[in-house]
Amino acid sequence: MRLLIADDHNLVRDAIAALLLAEGAKEVFAAKNLEEAMHLVRTDGPFDLVLLDYNMPGMSGLAGLRQMIDHNEGQPVALISGTAAPAVAKDAVEAGAAGFVPKTLPSKSIYGAAQIMIGGDVFVPFEFMNREEEAHTVNLSKREHEVLRGICAGQSNKEIARELLIQEVTVKLHVRTLSRKLAARNRTHAAAIARSLNLA
Repeated sequence: MRLLIADDHNLVRDAIAALLLAEGAKEVFAAKNLEEAMHLVRTDGPFDLVLLDYNMPGMSGLAGLRQMIDHNEGQPVALISGTAAPAVAKDAVEAGAAGFVPKTLPSKSIYGAAQIMIGGDVFVPFEFMNREEEAHTVNLSKREHEVLRGICAGQSNKEIARELLIQEVTVKLHVRTLSRKLAARNRTHAAAIARSLNLA
């Protein structure tokens, strides 16, 4: 199988390409943005499968996906992402994507997903789609939502405290509670989870 993976994160792109080759892919082409991917499709395509990172430069939401679908001559095109919400996966499939591959998927599963999509079926992990329901089980207080919005906006604890007229130590306590409720490793991870679950 000949594949094209487009992702602006070099380590992620190279890791996925390496595992696909190790599992049996014949050729894996790589691009760091949509423009580069489109050029490769014109010069070396069509590909048996194109994997596009949802958040890379040039994508403009699902517009980049639709553009690639139009140019890969009927061959499958899918989205990959580490942060996108289940709603994005649903919209992508409705727009014609062959599937949605979370970057958290085990390596062998990514290759299996590629085979499924090349075979003509749609691939979206059941567990991933269930996260939509999980969002409703994360019970946050009004203040926790306000602090979470500040974290997602890139504000420091001091800035959040000033804006909400509370003590910085109180913000720290809220951040600790949020990390526990969201099972987040740190602030950045909490913000990514919040965006993926549409919590902030």
